[in-house]
Amino acid sequence: MPTDRPLPASPYKLFDVRLKAKAPLSRHLWRYTFEGKEVRQMATLAPDQRIKIFFPDPQGRPPALRHTPDWYAEYKRQDPARRPPMRTYTIRALRAEAGEVDVDFVLHGDNGPASAWAMAAQPGAPLQIMAPNAAFEGDGGGYEWNPPAGLGRLLLIGDETALPAIAGILEELAAQSAPPATELFIEVGAEGDEIPLPAWSGLKVEWMPRGLAAPGAAMIAAAERASLPTAQPARAPAPALAEVDVDEAILWDRAAPEDNGFYGWVAGEAAAVLAIRRLLIMERKVDRKSLNLMGYWREGRALD
Repeated sequence: MPTDRPLPASPYKLFDVRLKAKAPLSRHLWRYTFEGKEVRQMATLAPDQRIKIFFPDPQGRPPALRHTPDWYAEYKRQDPARRPPMRTYTIRALRAEAGEVDVDFVLHGDNGPASAWAMAAQPGAPLQIMAPNAAFEGDGGGYEWNPPAGLGRLLLIGDETALPAIAGILEELAAQSAPPATELFIEVGAEGDEIPLPAWSGLKVEWMPRGLAAPGAAMIAAAERASLPTAQPARAPAPALAEVDVDEAILWDRAAPEDNGFYGWVAGEAAAVLAIRRLLIMERKVDRKSLNLMGYWREGRALD
């Protein structure tokens, strides 16, 4: 029977935005502020909130996806030569009342559509963003940071692509009355890529410039020396650790901690995160339920 009842709001929606400003945070990390009247309807649920950004197509035409529920099916049907490239980013700050959202970009030359756009873009440049819809009443997901209440110890390992999320996580923790003891290892491209971060007495931060080393090598070495909880005798054999082909699939293990003693959040180059996954779970006997392990990118491939 026909009804005039409005359709429920979708968890995500498409936002038309324009670049308002850009500013350097470090040698290779820049902050881009986007504006648009629809951004007042945007939401963010966690400091590692993921969004999709659509960039100009190979001919330089700005993205113009239709605002329709089946946008993704339409997107996939488009000729790849005309389809706007899609990449995943993190909301660094949302000022919905002002219609503004900040996104931090790692600039690595013109060897990718996102970095190439970011290096050349000037205020006024249009883009489209798929982000959480404030009108949606449930939890739309798109984030992994969900530590247990009363967390005692935290391990953070990431590279520069994870730095925006990590900076947001630290800001959230620093605002607490008693932040957890936290060990943070950040691999960045070079000297000069460090940025100011919140601090408290129980926070240990190690910056690891990569230089000419392989991406993720410093992250793996950090996982080998990180301070971890003492392994407890297992009540039952641990389930086998499923292999992940990071050249064919996205590595994405989500934590489901059963206690508040320890929590880990690891993100960066997928092959490195895969090695850290094996090292922490199989060799150092960390409960896999206490670990978020996320392959944000894969060297030589576009995961999106």
